[in-house]
Amino acid sequence: MTVTTAMPFARRAWTCYEPVHALVYFAPEKKDAYDAAGLRGGWMGYFASRSAAMGAVEPAVVAATFHNFQPAMVARAIPDAWTFSTPARVLQARHDAVDRALRRLWGDAVDAGSTAEAADLALLVARVANVAGRPIFAAHAALPVPPADAPHMRLWHACTLLREHRFDGHVATLTRHGLDGCETLVTAVLAGGGAPDAEGLRSVRGWTAEEWAAAERRLRDRGLVGDGGLTPRGAALRAEVEAETDELAAAPWQVLSAGEQERLLAVLRRLVDLLDAPDGVPYPNPVGVPRPLTG
Repeated sequence: MTVTTAMPFARRAWTCYEPVHALVYFAPEKKDAYDAAGLRGGWMGYFASRSAAMGAVEPAVVAATFHNFQPAMVARAIPDAWTFSTPARVLQARHDAVDRALRRLWGDAVDAGSTAEAADLALLVARVANVAGRPIFAAHAALPVPPADAPHMRLWHACTLLREHRFDGHVATLTRHGLDGCETLVTAVLAGGGAPDAEGLRSVRGWTAEEWAAAERRLRDRGLVGDGGLTPRGAALRAEVEAETDELAAAPWQVLSAGEQERLLAVLRRLVDLLDAPDGVPYPNPVGVPRPLTG
C-alpha cells in the first residue's frame, strides 16, 4: 500500500466516536449488568462482552482478533464465560449497562433531535463500510440496530461499529508491518502521544516483565528501538502504521457531505464533553482513549 499524506478527518472522527464507544469500559453500571448475566470478574466481563457478537468462540480467536492481550490472560476468561452465561445474555447486559450510563451522563440529550440526527449520520457511514477482513466489525454489524425511539443507543451502536471497523484495519496494518501484540504496545509507549505508561499498559494487557523485555529485544534486533527509545526507522514505521490506519478507515466517510461530516463531529464533541465526568470516561486512561481533536 502506498501511504499518502495524513488524513485529518479520519483521525478527528476517531477521536470523537471512540470515547462514546469506550464508555462501556469505564461506566460502573457494567459491573451489576455483567454480574446479573452470570459473568465473574471485570476481565471476564470485558472479553465476553466485546467478543459476544462473534458467538461463543474459542480463546485463541478472541486473542487473535483483540491482538494485544496476552493469550493466557484471555484464556482465564474465555471459554469459562460461556459456562456461566451466553452471548445473547451478555450482549443484552452490555446494552443495558450503556443505556443506564448514557442516561445518567447525557440526561435530556439522550432524546435530543441532534442525537437522533447524529445517530442517523453515523449509521449511514457504518452501513457502507466494507466488512471484508474485519471480523469484529462484521460480527457487530450483524447485530440489530437499536430502535428509533432510543437515539442514544443508536448512536452508541454506530460509534461501536465505526470503532471496531477502524480497529480491525489497525490490526491488519500492524500485522502487515510485522508487529505482534506485545511489540505493538512497546512501540506505542515509546512513540508517546498520550499512550499509557509502560508498566500500566503491560500489566493491563497481561504481559509479564520478561515478555515485555523480550519484545523490546526483538524490536532492537530489527533496528526499531535504541537506547533513546524509537529509532528513526521505528518512528517512521509507527507513523506509517497510523497513516495507513487512517487511510483504511476513511472510505466510508465519503457517503456524507463535508457539511454532514462536520455536523456529526460537532454533536459528538458536545456529547463527549458530557462523558468527562465522575464515573464517565477518564483522561488519561489505560485504554488510550483520546480527547476529541478539533483541528
